[in-house]
This record gives sequence, structure tokens and C-alpha cells, in this order.
Amino acid sequence: MKATDVIIIGGGAAGLMAAYTLAKQGKTITILEARNRLGGRVHTITKNFSAPTELGAEFVHGNLPLTLGLLKEAGIATAPVDFEMWQCHNDTFEQSNEFVERWDELLEKLNALQEDMPFYDFLQQNFAGQEYAKMCAQVEGYVSGYDTADVHDASSFSLRNEWNHEDTDAQNRVTGGYGALIDYLEHVCADLGNTILLNTIAREILWNKGSVKVVCTNNVVYEAGKVIIALPLGVLKLPHHAVGALQFLPPIPEQTMAFKNIGFGSVLKILLEFDDVFWESEAVTKLAGGGLSTMGFLFADEDVPTFWTQAPAHSPLLTGWVGGPPAQKLKDISADDILQLTLSSLGHVFKMSIDELKNKLKAWHVANWTTEPFTYGSYAYDKVESAHARKTLLQPVEQTLFFAGEYLYDGAAMGTIEAALTSGKSVAEALLK
Repeated sequence: MKATDVIIIGGGAAGLMAAYTLAKQGKTITILEARNRLGGRVHTITKNFSAPTELGAEFVHGNLPLTLGLLKEAGIATAPVDFEMWQCHNDTFEQSNEFVERWDELLEKLNALQEDMPFYDFLQQNFAGQEYAKMCAQVEGYVSGYDTADVHDASSFSLRNEWNHEDTDAQNRVTGGYGALIDYLEHVCADLGNTILLNTIAREILWNKGSVKVVCTNNVVYEAGKVIIALPLGVLKLPHHAVGALQFLPPIPEQTMAFKNIGFGSVLKILLEFDDVFWESEAVTKLAGGGLSTMGFLFADEDVPTFWTQAPAHSPLLTGWVGGPPAQKLKDISADDILQLTLSSLGHVFKMSIDELKNKLKAWHVANWTTEPFTYGSYAYDKVESAHARKTLLQPVEQTLFFAGEYLYDGAAMGTIEAALTSGKSVAEALLK
């Protein structure tokens, strides 16, 4: 039996930030990570691709104080992201940031809403007429793609808050990838004498007030006075028999119900590196009626509806994205079939055959986070019941069981690394008190 002050289950951004904060205050920590790497939904790879490539988190969305402060402390640079939004509908390209027609009318009705309800119900009550069919389809696609959420249970109040407080500050990427920040947090914790264990799957938490035993699948037991559970919400929602599921003994029914009352989206991220930046070619310029050399995002009516470039860099890497219920429907399709679907979508947009695109393809990777055994999804979104659920989970159980993760963040940067880091720091500070 291995004893320590605090056990942290999960070595993603939230868990590492909690460990970093506690270690700086002299606590001894043991981090148990199920994967063979740290970082969770941060995963920067270099193999096969010509530059560091993000399978998970990629952008620094605006002026995020904790993320930017840590990057500065670690001496990790960021690069500004400067780009144009393009759309392709009915074979017509247009540079436009407008994704939903009648947007002002939608927001006016939403701002007048007095009682929260699932967003689908809000649309049905206010925009059921045929004249609104296009607007409803557009906004449902937007919620699926950006929030990876399902409109049938997503909170109208939460979406209203997001849309009324959209961050228009500059966007950045982390030079060398977010993995550099994970490496920094890992090294700080390790240098302070703490234990980080990979390939270690927590199976059960046997607990009573002031005492925790974590039983792992290899039957090794770790003991501490307190535990921070920093697992993705998708894992915490699992039935007991699933791979990676965690059982609490005695059970914690109130918290288990709270997990179910916060939404957790689905996503597919498809990385494609070609032999050249073909969307800047003369042929595509003619097709689009203008140059796409500063195109950042491209939205189209395709099975893979969203693509983005590495603009302002003229990189041959193109990223495809499917979020929300459409990603859930595709989650059990093979990586080869998802590649085929992605190239078909690109081919329709740029009038190129799948074979032509395949011949230009140098490297590719499908990040199917929805079926990833120790993630099971993308990031959190609010249901109507989520505010109460979050309040429940932010209260430690008998000052012994603590929870951390981006799903517990309640602010303008939901679903981001900032959300995860903020939660990890906050729970560590609560534990120290």
C-alpha cells in the first residue's frame, strides 16, 4: 500500500494543475493516470507530421489569464491566429462571419426568455414556422459544431450567456503545441518529489471521512487522506462494467446523479497533411472567386462541415471537425471510413476527386475522442439542471472526495484548457483550506 497526502486520479490539465498548486504548498501527491501519457484531451504529436500537430486542444481563445500566465512562467511562446471565415453553400464561396440568418431576432427572443428550457423546445415555441426552418437548421448546426452539444437538452440560458459574452479578443496557438505546457506542469510536480504513475487505472475508491484507498486494476492500493477525481465527465458517466469506470464505496448517489445532469459532447477531429497548400492554388482561387490564402475556417453543407487551416502560416495541414450528434452517429465508423468521408466532403467543396486528394495526402490521423477509452467525449455543455449539479460537485464529500475538471467551470471560457486549469487550481485551494 502506497501512502501520500493527496491522490489525484487523472493526469490531464485539471489534475496536473491541482498537483502543481498542492506541490507548491508542500503537499505530497500521487497522480494516477490510466493512459501511457499525461495531458488527457491535450495531445500534441510529431510522428508522421512535419510539425507538432494537435489531436485535442489547439487554440488559446482570447485573453485567458491562467493559461497565458502559465505559458509565460514556463517560457512557452504563443503565435497569433489571424484568419478569415469562409463559407461554401450551393457551390458558392463567400467570406462571411454570419452563420445564422435572423440572428438578431433569435437573440432578442432568447434574451426575453424568463425560464430556462432545452434549446430545442425554445426553438419550437418561438420559431416553428416554415419561414424559420433554415435559421433553425443553421443554429442547430452551430450548437453542434462549436459547443459539441445536443440542442434537445442544451440549456437555453447557457447558450444565451455564451452568445451575449462572445470573446472577440485575439486568438493564439501555443508554439510547439499545448503538450509543452503539460510537460512543464509534469516537471514541476516531479522536481518537487511527487509520484506520477502512467498505465494505472483506478477501479475503486474505498473511502470514509479523512481516509481514502484507491484500488487499481493491477490490484495495487494507494492510500491518502484526500483524493481529487480529475477524470473527464464522459468517464464519470460510465456504467460500472465499462473500461475505465470508477466505483465509489460507499456510493455517492447525489454526485452520481449530478454527473448525469451535465452534458458531455461528441467530437471527431481529422488531421490531414497534404503535399502542398492546394486551397491557395490558381484553380481554387478561380473556383472561389478570390484567393483563400488567408482563409482560417471553412464551413460547408457536408458530412464533415468544418475545416480550418494553420493561418496565418501557409501550412499544408488541414483540420476537419464534426461535433455534437453528427459525431455521435459516426463514432463507431472505422478511421479509414472517416477519412473517406472527410475527403469526399473536401472533394465536393473544391471539385476534386477522392483519388486526387488521396494522392496529395502525406499524413493523416483521426482523433475519435468519443470512443477514446479514458475520455468518451469532447467537452462539457450545460443542460437545464447543470447549474445545480455543478454546485453539488463543487462541494467536497466529507472533506475527503474532491472533483476537478473543465465540466465544473462556470464562466465564459467553457470547454477550454482555461476551464480545466481554473478548476484544478480552485479545487487545490479549497483542499488546502
